[in-house]
Amino acid sequence: MLAQRLELPEMLGRLLAARGITAETAADFLDPRLRVFLPDPSVMIDMDAAAARLAQAVRAREKLAVFADYDVDGACSGALMVGALRRFGCEVTHYVPDRLKEGYGPNPAAIAALCEAGATLIVCVDCGIAAHAALEPARGRADVVILDHHKAEGPPPVVRAAVNPNRLDCTSGLKGLCAAGVAFLALVATQRELRRTGFFQTGPAELDLMAELDIVALATVCDVMPLQGVNRALVTQGIKVLARRARPGLAALMEVAGARGEVSAHTLGFTLGPRINAGGRIAEPDLGLRLLLCDLPAEARAMAEKLDAVNRRRQEVEAGVLSDAMAQGEAQMAAGRGVLLVRGEGWHPGVVGIVASRLKEKFNRPACVAGIDEGIAKGSGRSVSGLDLGSAVIWARSSGMLIAGGGHAMAAGFTIQADRLEAFHTLLEERLSGAAALPAASELVLDGALTVRGATVEMANHVTRLSPFGAGNEEPVFVLRRCRIVKADRVGAEGQVIRAFLEGEDGGRLKAVCFRAKEGPLAGLLLNSGGSPLHLAGHLRAEKWNDQVSAAFQIVDGARA
Repeated sequence: MLAQRLELPEMLGRLLAARGITAETAADFLDPRLRVFLPDPSVMIDMDAAAARLAQAVRAREKLAVFADYDVDGACSGALMVGALRRFGCEVTHYVPDRLKEGYGPNPAAIAALCEAGATLIVCVDCGIAAHAALEPARGRADVVILDHHKAEGPPPVVRAAVNPNRLDCTSGLKGLCAAGVAFLALVATQRELRRTGFFQTGPAELDLMAELDIVALATVCDVMPLQGVNRALVTQGIKVLARRARPGLAALMEVAGARGEVSAHTLGFTLGPRINAGGRIAEPDLGLRLLLCDLPAEARAMAEKLDAVNRRRQEVEAGVLSDAMAQGEAQMAAGRGVLLVRGEGWHPGVVGIVASRLKEKFNRPACVAGIDEGIAKGSGRSVSGLDLGSAVIWARSSGMLIAGGGHAMAAGFTIQADRLEAFHTLLEERLSGAAALPAASELVLDGALTVRGATVEMANHVTRLSPFGAGNEEPVFVLRRCRIVKADRVGAEGQVIRAFLEGEDGGRLKAVCFRAKEGPLAGLLLNSGGSPLHLAGHLRAEKWNDQVSAAFQIVDGARA
């Protein structure tokens, strides 16, 4: 057995085996190091050309501009490039488009304005791979380097370099990288080129690129990239960097959000990510990027508080859309639709992606949500594993159905005439035909069974060794069989959290919590069990509070025994 060969606890061995980990790969999985997983950046097509042009700009002290997307990945990849190029000695400005006024990606007016401001090199991060016409104003005035990861349906724009592991002609095998991962590798390659040409002998010191992994990890988790291979190493090391709280912006945001415990992928995806995203959704599009670049603690605190307030406003806007979207989703499920596409007049484009995620989670279907304004629908979609939504949207755009659109396998955005939405809905179902066979709810895969007495801190610590958890490496789900709820009550400002105390037939006791439990059958079961035995499924975690560590169970499902 794997556990015996590696001298591991039996449960950990079983969990590793279930993930396809062998005796030969277990050590690197449990301790993912960059020196093992980090590829040579040159394996990506155009990377050497990009590094050479960036190094040339650094040596000549050119004026540069970084054009970034308005989501977390855009903010992180933008901050990576702006911060590094400034420390190399360049004058660098950044540009993040307004979601409502300009939409996604480069636009001719913005590119022309950057050229007029004197930029001789424009670096597009998390965007640009499909911006053929938008980048034309730079021709003959400024070089363009693209660092992107979105799906491409054909040849890239004619630019100095277009680095994208999802280019049709890129054979790097790094399709799972987010834009921040691509930007990080671009900086590795650029610093290598500068070192080769002797720049650091007379110029500034080499950068500690490992210190940038906190924002690479943040982008990787928030863009739902698979936490395998190099991504697993980047996130693991990035969490260690974040735990040092050396970046004033993220330290302030964690403080404002009340994140004082151990840092994990959950901190990245559910504490930091939504707040940084909020600026691009309904406020200042570059606020998240500026926070990541901020070196002054007081200024960082002010920006963090603003993002936190904006995120609360975003939640209110989202709530106003969600109920109607869910009702439409229910109706479409009842009608047997394989893909969901819901729409509404006046729905804010900044929250449609989040609502699409909610629909996908509830109905286990690819889901698209569109807000309509003056006959134009702007929407966003989220998909389930195995169904490539980005390719379907790109195909719709290339066929002339969409005004604009693009994305990657798990997420996409689109703009379309509202009267063509139904035709687009039909096209999505044709391109994602496998969706019709999906169960109406995602299957809950159990990794093992525990007794309440066996759900110990020691066991929780063993489980933690498999982290970071996320796409491609889901957190293990255990079942506690025939346990009873001794006490359960609602906690939190809006009562959406249920706190419970469990007792097992073996006499063991365990704290438990259930999130997003404002209503629904699970909430009813937990609050009204009447002392009857229950089977509860969830995650086992070790929680630290006031220097005391205890085991806790996060409930995700349940049934009467």
